[in-house]
Amino acid sequence: MAAIKELIFTEEDGGLSFGDYELGKKTKRDGYEHDGDIYKVKTFSGITRLERNELFVYESVPGTAVHDFGYTEEGLEFYVEGPEDAQITIEGEEDAAYTVLVDGRMHGIQRTGLGGKLTFGVELGEGKLALVQVRRVEA
Repeated sequence: MAAIKELIFTEEDGGLSFGDYELGKKTKRDGYEHDGDIYKVKTFSGITRLERNELFVYESVPGTAVHDFGYTEEGLEFYVEGPEDAQITIEGEEDAAYTVLVDGRMHGIQRTGLGGKLTFGVELGEGKLALVQVRRVEA
């Protein structure tokens, strides 16, 4: 897989793909409709950010490409790639506990604060694609 040249699109299975970490300057696409919601993506080598209905959903520093981003019965799941390790922040519920699995390895249980944001690191590099799974747990 590679950076997403359309900036954002819907996969055949219904997942959302977005981001182009190869861009030298910040580029955005607004007004993309998916499952009744309106998405906006801003992306370039330094950051990738996704909003749904003008609310924060995903951000990575540096920029990444995200494939098959979608919600499942268990939580959130997507594949991510980038040229180097990335810090990812995603939306969550306020004051909730989540497990984060990267390529099947659990990174422990994390709690969100009042803003509901969950932040974790992912080891990436050219040609590496990581599967990220986020699950809400009772803690």
